[in-house]
Amino acid sequence: MFQINENYLQLNESYLFSTIAKRVENFSASHPGADVIRLGIGDVTLPLSPAVIRAMHSAVDEMGKKETFRGYGPEQGYSFLREKIAEIDFRQRGVAISPDEIFVGDGSKSDTGNIVDILGEDNVVAITDPVYPVYLDSNIMRLGKSPQIVLLPCSEENGFLPEIPSQCTDIIYLCYPNNPTGTVMNRHQLKQWVDYALEYKSLILFDAAYEAFIRDNDVPRSIYEIEGAKECAIEFRSFSKNAGFTGLRCSYTVVPKALKARSVEGDEISVHGLWNRRQSTKFNGTPYIVQKASEAVYSSEGQQEVRDMVAYYMQNAEIIREGLTEKGWTFFGGKNSPYIWLKCPDDMDSWRFFDRLLEECHIVGTPGVGFGSQGEGYFRLTAFNSHEKTAEAVERMKRWA
Repeated sequence: MFQINENYLQLNESYLFSTIAKRVENFSASHPGADVIRLGIGDVTLPLSPAVIRAMHSAVDEMGKKETFRGYGPEQGYSFLREKIAEIDFRQRGVAISPDEIFVGDGSKSDTGNIVDILGEDNVVAITDPVYPVYLDSNIMRLGKSPQIVLLPCSEENGFLPEIPSQCTDIIYLCYPNNPTGTVMNRHQLKQWVDYALEYKSLILFDAAYEAFIRDNDVPRSIYEIEGAKECAIEFRSFSKNAGFTGLRCSYTVVPKALKARSVEGDEISVHGLWNRRQSTKFNGTPYIVQKASEAVYSSEGQQEVRDMVAYYMQNAEIIREGLTEKGWTFFGGKNSPYIWLKCPDDMDSWRFFDRLLEECHIVGTPGVGFGSQGEGYFRLTAFNSHEKTAEAVERMKRWA
């Protein structure tokens, strides 16, 4: 009989958000009249912007004509989009990234999970705890629950920022603004990690999916704002939250040509070349229609629409922050991030708080323990709902005994 990859048996039986969806489904079935407000999964609620919609309609028309129809596109992404990304997201901010160092994908979740394909199995991998589940799960799928996977505790005592290891780690996952805690790293703090990676010849996998929500000038929006980062870091970005593409699916990964690794024989290897080879083999590219929609995000109109969309959600974050402050509950985040990290009141554990909040307030959030053991006793709320629903959820919590 054929065999399976038994590392999958070491994963939790179901993905965190699937478990939440099932609990909410069961609750709604037994309480058909309940008005459930969702502040749990980080899904957007605002529709796609007018500039994006027009671009998609135009692209659909192109695909309906023989003269402008397109089949397979470049696995790395069309040059019209890669050039806009390089110019507006990086060069205009003083960071020299070339278009051919950018790989367009179908979501940061895919890219951060797939990046392990090009990494060796003998690496020591450092992952923060709590953390976005895909980082840990994708490594367990590859390595099992191996001692090579090192968890970096992020607690209230250290401001939910990982401490730099005293020993060498080969791969380091960093996500800032952070999901789930909503915390950020300033330039000095991020530079310490870059210096560490350069010293030990480590690789930083930097998830910047929420960079558009940064408000403080001392918080870098790209790791490449730090000198030397192009020699030690890969950056992941997404259109999901800033432009509302959670249902459209588009992202990009930056793999600088200056980033090198060594083979077992000691030969210098281009990481850019390895990722290009992986994508060319396993990925047929993001659809043309989606990439034209993404290009529209970089028009002057599209840029304003994105700013308005981000501001809308950050207003929700402020509504939540004000309500929790009035309630007297302890929380973190929500200033440079759409996530608020709430300390469960009365020393409740995360799932107990989830159940009570759902049953007594009809509000859905995310239990912190679902992001790792260090998340126990905490709870993630998101700003991705309407102003009206967010305000109503806050009022329900304020009235809650």
